[in-house]
Amino acid sequence: MPWIILFLAGLLEITWAVGLKYTEGFSRPLPTALTVVAMVASVVLLGLAVRHLPVGTAYAVWTGIGAVGTAICGILLFGDAATPARLACLGLVVVGIIGLKLVS
Repeated sequence: MPWIILFLAGLLEITWAVGLKYTEGFSRPLPTALTVVAMVASVVLLGLAVRHLPVGTAYAVWTGIGAVGTAICGILLFGDAATPARLACLGLVVVGIIGLKLVS
């Protein structure tokens, strides 16, 4: 169950990171409110997960999910570059996340 909670926390990290783009510098009230709710929920779920997982592992997985997911959303939603080198680096992050899961 802690890994599921951590995964959900990572998904919410993606949500708030992408949400930052839609807030337009926190000038749009609804996207700002939704982004802040996602931020708080993400950190709360991370806090619940670290009750049962090593903090270093949980934090690395949380940020890895957020980084990879946000980069993919940037490519799909905002036309960010999807160069082979960038995709390979994202793949390395995924391998690291899987590795941490396997050894924890």
